[in-house]
Amino acid sequence: MMWFNKMIAYILPHMPKQLVWVFSKRYIAGRTINDAVRVAKKLNAEGYMVTIDLLGEFINKLSEAEKNRNQYLNIVETIEKNKIKGNYSLKPSMFGLLLDVEACYKNMRDIVKKAAEAGNFVRIDMEDSSCVDREIEIFRRLKKEFPNHVGLVLQAYMRRTPDDIKKLMDIHSEDSPLNFRLCKGIYVEPEEIAYKKYEEINAHYLENLEFMLKNNIYPGIATHDVPLIEGAYKLLEKYKVPKDKYEFQMLYGVTPALRKSIIDKGHRLRVYVPFGEDWFPYSTRRLKENPKIASDIIKAIFVKG
Repeated sequence: MMWFNKMIAYILPHMPKQLVWVFSKRYIAGRTINDAVRVAKKLNAEGYMVTIDLLGEFINKLSEAEKNRNQYLNIVETIEKNKIKGNYSLKPSMFGLLLDVEACYKNMRDIVKKAAEAGNFVRIDMEDSSCVDREIEIFRRLKKEFPNHVGLVLQAYMRRTPDDIKKLMDIHSEDSPLNFRLCKGIYVEPEEIAYKKYEEINAHYLENLEFMLKNNIYPGIATHDVPLIEGAYKLLEKYKVPKDKYEFQMLYGVTPALRKSIIDKGHRLRVYVPFGEDWFPYSTRRLKENPKIASDIIKAIFVKG
């Protein structure tokens, strides 16, 4: 069955977009901000926090960065107006990171400023290894100006991550703690800079998480992996971490039963809610990460609704 799933995962990105949408709508709120608001309200009603993400990355022109900034400013306004219990996630490559770092910083600063004025928070997503140094530097600059309104994503499979955390401790304080989403990492990287083996990645994930908890860093524990969740439970108990000093995070549409089991145990959980017209690359990446989804796609194609 695995070979069949891999074959579907390879073929599907080359099929008509409307067919891929049959699969994608399970993992994406929709194409518009109204879709994101609808999904966010439903998740809030079920006890979950959310983070809103406009899909798109790695633009080619700075005019696209300006358009993305303006869209995000509208997103912040709409989300705050609807009193959604949630924050925002930004991919720096959407704002010109690989074209003009200063322009990227200014675009992102506008969004963080608007969110901060509303008392809200922005998470800077981490992208592939070509972006890491620049993204950390932008985070440093924004945290200096908006100390309690900006966080960063770190990837456990990157060999450099423990050193990055330690270096960032110079901007950590009791009044303005560091706030990191810790995920495994999804980009294809060479072995010399990224761990490849499942057990190895998991071990480093828990090591990074333990360092954060020991040093009063606020972690977003972003994983769908049961062994990591169980490991996180043990660390939270070991260090007697208060419930408001961490959260779990999961992708919209992925492992909903596991997600519910976490909040049923009394932990807070935030759901990553992506939306937008650029849904196709996101969907095909989800599929490549997890070819087992292929069986669900076949069912979705042949079962109405």
